[in-house]
Amino acid sequence: MSIKDNLNHAVSEKDLLRHPFYQAWSAGTLPAEALQTYAREYGAFIGMLPRAWETLHDAETAREEHEHAILWEQFALALGTETTRQASLPEVRALAATAARLFAHPASAAGALYAFEVQQPATASSKLSGLRAHYALPVGSQRYFEIHSHNEHEAQKLAARIASLSPEDQAQAVQACSEMAGALWNALTGIHGMEKLTPA
Repeated sequence: MSIKDNLNHAVSEKDLLRHPFYQAWSAGTLPAEALQTYAREYGAFIGMLPRAWETLHDAETAREEHEHAILWEQFALALGTETTRQASLPEVRALAATAARLFAHPASAAGALYAFEVQQPATASSKLSGLRAHYALPVGSQRYFEIHSHNEHEAQKLAARIASLSPEDQAQAVQACSEMAGALWNALTGIHGMEKLTPA
């Protein structure tokens, strides 16, 4: 298999579109309180993305990610909450810790980012459709998902970068990709678990 095939295989084992949290979102059965928790907790991770691009010496994309974090904050505010720098759920804290470790080195940063970015167009499109069909949010608060629903160039850029690495660094990138895919999945599981514990 090519290096891109290896990366995609690592991600496919934890395909976020198959997660019950996103499936409930798409079906409109996810309570608004769960969306609030997601926006607040997951925002801690979104705010870390510029750091990874800075590790890759990609200042332009890092700047874009700072702007996207502001759009995420607008999404959170529309839900009546705000993002947090320090997540409270253990699974989201674990995601942040994994990101901090993997984002510190170029090869692992590229692999970890790939796990997130390659899924963004599909997950953003699904979330956007769910928001529009089932959740009444102010105009403009869905901009984060609108942008990312058709944004494939970052994943393509990362795949090309990883393909240019040494075999040892490619292996590190694939391992990081697998770790990040698992951490992203587990973070959603933690958020979804909180929704199940919320009294009816």
